Amino acid sequence: MLEGNRVSRISVRGFAVASATAVTAVGSVVGVASGSVAQNNDAEATAADTTLLADIPAGQQAQVQTASLTQQADAQAIQADASAKKDAEEAARKAAADTAVAKKAAAEKAAKEAKERAEAKSAASRSSADFPIQSSYSIAEIQSMARQMVPSGQFQCFSYIVDHESSWNYHAVNASSGAYGLFQALPASKYSSAGSDWQTNPATQIKWGLNYMNSRYGSPCEAQAFWAANHWY
Repeated sequence: MLEGNRVSRISVRGFAVASATAVTAVGSVVGVASGSVAQNNDAEATAADTTLLADIPAGQQAQVQTASLTQQADAQAIQADASAKKDAEEAARKAAADTAVAKKAAAEKAAKEAKERAEAKSAASRSSADFPIQSSYSIAEIQSMARQMVPSGQFQCFSYIVDHESSWNYHAVNASSGAYGLFQALPASKYSSAGSDWQTNPATQIKWGLNYMNSRYGSPCEAQAFWAANHWY
């Protein structure tokens, strides 16, 4: 057994030093490297602690070192737990933020789709009777009609096709094939499914062209993508 006075003098500092570079009185190395370095102002205390360890019988020095290493292991485990908890909290915050962004994007997409459906429904209900009858129509007037009939998100694609097919000339005729009007329908009589005034009213042709793009491709933008790849639709 160790003498009571001597054991009580082995402080926590002694444990740490013992685990680092403790040396016995006969020069035997009994320490374990742990990365701890004694500061200058602790030199006397370190020397005293080392001497105390050297005074401990060789059979008891391993127990002192084991206790010191156990303390270090416990401290490292506590630090690791704290780090893991911090990482878990950070991951939870990031996941919550990602979820919020995804929900916002989904809500915006749903709102956009609902608006487009409402616009499409409104456009589908319009007919040539909704526009004043004129003897002729300018390109600007025809485009204005189209803007009122085509969903806003699809208008640029719709316009792309009309630009390439007829340059917004509702009387355009292909000399070789006979294709006619804004959308170069072939035969031209296809327009009659949208109204009997298809030859004189651009709105009737617009209604037919929009229905054609929606039924065949799903939307004017999908029709435009096909036209861009094939130069026909």
